[in-house]
Amino acid sequence: MSGRARLALCAWIATMLAACAMLPLVEDVSWLLQVAFLLGMQTVVGAGTRRVPLAWPLTLAAQVLVSLLLLTLVFAREQAFFGLIPGPDAFQHFGTLLQNGTDDIGRYAIPAPLSDGIRLMLVGGVLLIGLAVDTLAVTFRSAAPAGLPLLALYSVAAGLADGGGAWLWFLLAAAGYLMLLLAEGRDRLSQWGRVFGGAPRAPGDQPAGDAIASVRTGRRIGAVALGVALVVPLALPSLDGGLLDAAGSGVGSGSGGGGTISAVNPLVTLRDSLNVNEDRQVMSVRNSTEDTQDLYLRIVSLDSFDGTAWKPSQRKIQDVPGTFPTPIGLSADVRRTEVTTSISAADWYEQDWLPMPYPATGVQIDGNWRYEPVGRTLVGDHGQNTSGARYTVTSLDVQPTAQQLAQAPKADPALVREFTQVPESLPAIVARTAQEVTAGSTNAYEQAVKLQDYFSVSGGFRYDTQVQVGSGSNAIARFLRDKEGFCVHFSFAMASMARTLGIPARVAVGFAPGTPQADRTVSVGLRDAHAWPELYFEGIGWTRFEPTPSRGSVPEYTQSQAPGSAVPNPDVPSQNASVTPSDSASASETCTSEQRRLDGGCATESAAAALGQDDESSWWWLAPLGWTLGALAVLALLLLPMLWRLRIRDVRLGAHGRSDAGAAVHALSVWQELTDTAWDFGISPEESQTPRKAAARIVRLGLLDPPTADAVHRVADAVEQVLYAPSPRLAAGLAEDVRRVTESLYATASRSTRLRATFVPRSTVRVVWELSARWAALSERALAARPTLRKPWGQQS
Repeated sequence: MSGRARLALCAWIATMLAACAMLPLVEDVSWLLQVAFLLGMQTVVGAGTRRVPLAWPLTLAAQVLVSLLLLTLVFAREQAFFGLIPGPDAFQHFGTLLQNGTDDIGRYAIPAPLSDGIRLMLVGGVLLIGLAVDTLAVTFRSAAPAGLPLLALYSVAAGLADGGGAWLWFLLAAAGYLMLLLAEGRDRLSQWGRVFGGAPRAPGDQPAGDAIASVRTGRRIGAVALGVALVVPLALPSLDGGLLDAAGSGVGSGSGGGGTISAVNPLVTLRDSLNVNEDRQVMSVRNSTEDTQDLYLRIVSLDSFDGTAWKPSQRKIQDVPGTFPTPIGLSADVRRTEVTTSISAADWYEQDWLPMPYPATGVQIDGNWRYEPVGRTLVGDHGQNTSGARYTVTSLDVQPTAQQLAQAPKADPALVREFTQVPESLPAIVARTAQEVTAGSTNAYEQAVKLQDYFSVSGGFRYDTQVQVGSGSNAIARFLRDKEGFCVHFSFAMASMARTLGIPARVAVGFAPGTPQADRTVSVGLRDAHAWPELYFEGIGWTRFEPTPSRGSVPEYTQSQAPGSAVPNPDVPSQNASVTPSDSASASETCTSEQRRLDGGCATESAAAALGQDDESSWWWLAPLGWTLGALAVLALLLLPMLWRLRIRDVRLGAHGRSDAGAAVHALSVWQELTDTAWDFGISPEESQTPRKAAARIVRLGLLDPPTADAVHRVADAVEQVLYAPSPRLAAGLAEDVRRVTESLYATASRSTRLRATFVPRSTVRVVWELSARWAALSERALAARPTLRKPWGQQS
């Protein structure tokens, strides 16, 4: 077997080993056998075209074509010409499958059933990664950068899986990559001849055992480095803690019989919970209703705002009543539905406050728990927490209409006074922004909806869990200025702005709706940790709003029923409000519970029937859309070298140094740009030459006129000043000199040279060199961290 064939085989094996990380994502593993065959065919075609040999673009095109034909044969045979050649119908079918796969991913929890859509996404994704690995490692003979697509494949799988057996998948992927690197090294050494493997040439010569020992040592280094990568993380301390962890720090502690409960701020580590590497399941929830999109689990409310932070107030606690009192402010004419929720908490989850739907009307739970009536929450007493708790909560699903909220009367003055307090240190921009956003509103409800839409839709805010929580009176002002943050920032800001408008407000902390499971339960994980504002309306009570974009669900009573209107029409009932019954059955009555659980399947059928459309006609736009997106992707890929080159040129020529050190860096950057530009036009750099000789070479080979030649020498002189002069002189106009040289080279070059310099510049190979150098440096640091491990190998050899 030739060196390239062996390298191609190793690339196939490495891709397959990395693809094994996808196994926990689906229930059926048959897709892996399918991938093995299709990827093998792709590899064989690549090996055959390289043996001809063909130019690398033709090799890549042949592999892409064969992969497309094979995917068509497997997934779109009935829609293709002669069962093999893809046409518009086949590409439309691919679009349908990908759309179905995307829907299935959002619908099912891991492990998901292996639908045709998910199968296509898995097979096609691995084929794409395999093509990238084969091209880099075999076609370009550069195995080190081939680790990037392998890392991407493993990272996607590791990010979606639940973490079980993650070390095994990492071991397989890393072993495949190490094998690929060793195969490339052996292929490179084989091109040097038999000096490393032949017999001694003379009696006094040493045998080739030293070279063989070096190869064996390399394998041992790789094996030990892999073992260290697996073992060391187990010995390092993990960073747990906070509101949602197993340490039991919680938000409060039972006083052991005292009459009050004093709580600490529960938002200190909410950001850490949202950024955990492993989304561990906190609770498993089963609800008596099929619709779980509004199933928020509330832990505690933060109703005290001192200008520095929102905190729970110090409240009186009492024994847990059999039936909770009617929620404050809720009138009899507001529609509500009683819901029963069974919750099972994980054994590691030790929280002092009990997560419950709001407003709860009763709880069945064992243990020492106490009731706080204002927040309608339960807190553990005598060390009680949620570890392994199994409990049932009855609660109300309150369904107000927009009209009821808009016509809510004034609340009790004492309640308004308590829940609209804002500190004097609150920056004026908070109240001013609230007034600007809600201008033209006629009631508190319209103001609340406009605030919610400002944060979630129209205000240009971005959700980012990496932003610090912040503290102090200016934290909200910074958030309004920077417009990026996560649920803490959004809920704090909306509640504070609502208070400046005279609307009673507080912040609730808990969990957003989790992930529906196949057994009709809902899995709530660490990353579902959430905070949201609650605003008070007399007659309805404390009402949830959702200002955080891409998190939770927007309440129906805040959604507009009229196109083009940002505020719901109070004269139109909310979608879940009671209306006059119709003669025909509703979708909720005709749909089975399974269809409703699977994201409203029968509702889609009903809508299609009402419009007189079939399922196939609704997807007519996918074929042209797929062609357009594919063409744009190919165009972007082809233009990527040019775009990278333009960006690098702007950076190098735009960094003008003000100080001596800055001027020196600028001169070196300009010289680098000059030599790279000459390289793009066919004048390869000679690193061994001095700047003066390199400049003369560029002038001679580039056929530059005298003014342009002077510009080249000015840049070279500036570089020599930086490199050799004790006190270098600052040179001006270097960037303009380089631009003049670029224009002159472009004018004197042939059309083919100009096109290549523009669209396929030679200097972009520096990207590959840089990645390889970084990987080599990283490997050296990893080996240097364990110097004592080398001694036994030296003794053995």
